[in-house]
Amino acid sequence: MNASFFPTPPADRRKRLPRHGRTALIGLAVAALHAGLVWTLQSGLRVQPAPLIVPVELLAQVIEPPRPQPAPAPPAPPVKPLAAVPKKAAPRPPVPAPAQPLAIPDPAPAAIAPAGSLAPAAPPESAPAPATPLAVPAPPPVPLPSSSADYLQNPKPAYPPLSKRLGEQGKVVVRVLIGADGQAQKAELRQSSGFERLDQAALATVLKWRYLPGKRGGVAEDMWFNVPINFVLE
Repeated sequence: MNASFFPTPPADRRKRLPRHGRTALIGLAVAALHAGLVWTLQSGLRVQPAPLIVPVELLAQVIEPPRPQPAPAPPAPPVKPLAAVPKKAAPRPPVPAPAQPLAIPDPAPAAIAPAGSLAPAAPPESAPAPATPLAVPAPPPVPLPSSSADYLQNPKPAYPPLSKRLGEQGKVVVRVLIGADGQAQKAELRQSSGFERLDQAALATVLKWRYLPGKRGGVAEDMWFNVPINFVLE
């Protein structure tokens, strides 16, 4: 078959058909746009009148509570009439009995003293003698110690070697209790030398020494005694 048998449409007809389609579409779009604008103006874009706000004033009125009325005064108690008190009859004065005559004895005659003699006068009463105070016995005198304790010829205390190297020296006073047998029973530090090693050496030495016991009334007894010890480097 030959293609020349089919007729070809003219060129102006091919160009005219698409133009009508575009025109129809544009018309439909314009119509839809107008319809939408009209509907919007009628429904949503209409200006509604603003609501009118009327201020409301609240008037508060204070209602006072009713005042309490004063309580009525209690009625006065009835006055009871006083009963008439019967008057007592005044007592009659007693009638005095007739006075009886009193018997008065005759005074006895006084004895007549012989002439020229006088009655002896009563001796005057002597004042009581003052009581003599009782003599209070004086307390017996306390016998003072006849002799103090003393220490014998005891060896010198040992000088601590470390104190020698360090140059420590000073005076120590030890208070020692000496028994009746001459033994040291207790020792206390009365004055320190300022160094612990020297103080301890003095206490240990004093406890080893022998002493003369103190006596009271010629009898030996326990007595405290101060022992000075000097630590001097030579």
